[in-house]
Parts: sequence; structure tokens; C-alpha cells
Amino acid sequence: MTDLILHHYPQSPFAEKARLMLGFKGLAWHSVMIPAVMPKPDLIALTGGYRRTPVMQIGADIYCDTALIARRLEREKATPALFPEGKEAAAAGLAQFADQVLFQHGVAINFQPKGLAARFAGAPEAMVQGFMADRKALFSGGTASRLDSAVALSQWPALIGRLETQLDRDGEFLLGDQACVADFAHYHALWFVASNKAVAEALEGYPAVKAWMQRIADFGHGSFTAMEAADAIKIAKEATPESMPATDFVSPGGFAAGQQVTVSAVDYGTEEVAGKLVFEDAEEIVISREDERAGLVQVHFPRFGFKISAA
Repeated sequence: MTDLILHHYPQSPFAEKARLMLGFKGLAWHSVMIPAVMPKPDLIALTGGYRRTPVMQIGADIYCDTALIARRLEREKATPALFPEGKEAAAAGLAQFADQVLFQHGVAINFQPKGLAARFAGAPEAMVQGFMADRKALFSGGTASRLDSAVALSQWPALIGRLETQLDRDGEFLLGDQACVADFAHYHALWFVASNKAVAEALEGYPAVKAWMQRIADFGHGSFTAMEAADAIKIAKEATPESMPATDFVSPGGFAAGQQVTVSAVDYGTEEVAGKLVFEDAEEIVISREDERAGLVQVHFPRFGFKISAA
């Protein structure tokens, strides 16, 4: 089975980015709900340890991080393009900035006291404490640290003001008249703020930004059907991982195909995934691993933001 399967949960900003990219491409997909906090045994059966949301599955191939998911969707359907011809570096660079910098500001604004109170209104105290402990663990051991809410609020007008100026002057989207990966990366951070009524005021006074957000939201999530996690794992076990193309890429770390390695994010959610190196190129690292439930799978990571080490 080569259908697209997205493992996600509704409130995840990065999952919203992925859902909108699927809608932008007009693709059909299957939706597997995963927990917002650890443990995530069904997801880990597929990824080998990677815990961040979302993850995309195609048969026995597992794609981690929305930066790489975007590139895989581009290969699935070339148009409309997430990386428009002649603007590939600009689109990827702007998306990377938004995923790292703008997103952290959106999180910090949400996690100020009134934002937390609104987001967890009515939730049992044990659940709130569990969520906060999970997020603390998520940021343990990586290079990223949580941005102070006061700093985020102070810097927010500069970030949003720049968007307002450009969108008010240059076109319907960030790089012209067509949306691209940069739009979806910027949108999901702002969506996280807009989805919390207690802090949504941070978007007031920016009419061009709000109009642009509506244009992005109008792409929708495509056509999707619910799928149980057990069924997705069964699909992986019954599938054969895709053959990787031949490449003359020289590994910067001197690694060779077939070598036992570990791959992990460098910023947060740094759990290592161990396996056999299958493929490297300028944008992607792929390892294979065996799982009792999922069988032989290939786990794909973006190169930027991840490290590869000898096992």
C-alpha cells in the first residue's frame, strides 16, 4: 500500500502545517491520531524512537519532520510547487526561519500564564502537569531552549510587522502570487497563536497578515479518512521499503551505506534512532531498522537539524 498516512494530533502546529500542505497539493490521505505526550508506542514502532509530531508514512517508509515531508510531497505531486522553480533556496530558507524562530515565539506567547490558563481550561491538574513535564523532557539535551514569554512579546511586533509590510505590498503570498512552503511554515506558528483566544490579540492590527492567513486556511486539508494505528503498522509490516536512487553524494561524515548509525535531532526531541545507513544526499538521511511489530522499515530524516553518528 502506497497511500499517504499522517500520524498527528489536531492541536499540533506542525501537524497543521503538514495537513495544509496536503490540502495545497490536493492529495488524499489517511489520518492516524497519536498522543500529544509520551508514551507513543505505536508511533515509536514505526520511527524507532523519534517522537515529534507529525510523521508521514508511505508503506514501509517513514518520514520525519515537516521539512522533509514537504520535499516528499513535492515528489508525490509536482504541482502546485512547494519549492517554486528559481526560488527554491528562498522558500526553504524562509521556511527554516519560521519553523525555528517564529514558531518558538508562538509557543512562548501561548505559554504565558493567561495563554496556558485558556489552553488548559477545565483540564484535570494531573493532565496539565503531565503535559508540562513532557514538554520539559522534550527540550532536554538539545540545543534549543524555551524562549521567555516577555522576550517573545517584545520581539513579536518586529516579526509580524515585517510580514505585514511585505504582504501589504508584494502579493498574495510570501514569494509572489502562489503559495509555497514558506507560507505554510509561517502560517502554522501564527495559527498556534490565533487558536488561543487568550493570546490571539497578538495578531490584531495586522490586516494584511490576517487576510493572508485566511488565504492559507482556504487550502484546507485535502481529502482524508481515519485509520487506526494498528492498521498503519500492519501496512508497514506487509510493505517493502522503496528502493533508493543511486547517488555520487560524498558523506560529510565519512559514513558508508550499510554502516550501523544513529540519527537524532539536534535542537529538541533528541532521542536517537538506530539502524543501518541506506542513503544520504544533500537533503536527506535514510536508515533501515527492524521492528517486531512494523517489520523492516526505512526512516527518513532531513539533513539540516539532525546529526548522524556511528553506532
